[in-house]
Amino acid sequence: MSALAMESETGARGNSAAMQALTLGLQDEVFAIEATSVREILDVVPITEVPNANAFVSGLINVRGRVVPLADLRVMFGMDLTPPDADTRIVVIEIDLDGEPTLAAILADRVHDVTDIESASIEEAPRVGMRWRPEYVKGIGKRGEDFIIIPDMGRIFGNEGGRSPSFESEERIDS
Repeated sequence: MSALAMESETGARGNSAAMQALTLGLQDEVFAIEATSVREILDVVPITEVPNANAFVSGLINVRGRVVPLADLRVMFGMDLTPPDADTRIVVIEIDLDGEPTLAAILADRVHDVTDIESASIEEAPRVGMRWRPEYVKGIGKRGEDFIIIPDMGRIFGNEGGRSPSFESEERIDS
């Protein structure tokens, strides 16, 4: 898929020739999510485990009085699950689910920076040799000599992400 096709598929990015992205680390890989979807970055907070929940979204957190599902992208990408450490962060994002803006949070082993990824450097994920399910990867970007995986957050959360009641509505927690 060309950069132009990706732009039209993901929506117009204006006149910019780059995707502004928050880069984060999951194990030894660098992932990028569109910076416009990021609402805030938190240190690890208490997580309420949900019995019998999908492993991808197995807990809830309190973000300023709102119940927010906490997802672990490592589950979707078949990575080892390691306990949080001093670098672990929670990235609160807003995603579109069934036409509704919805808050969700994802665990990151570490958050790197906000950077521009040139549209011309973004290519379709190869169908051969990938260790991840290609339908969860929107594209592979390149920054210098490093590859950056751009996950398809809408597909991850909307389809296979294990929709749970916590995605159906956002509830309030009285503080």
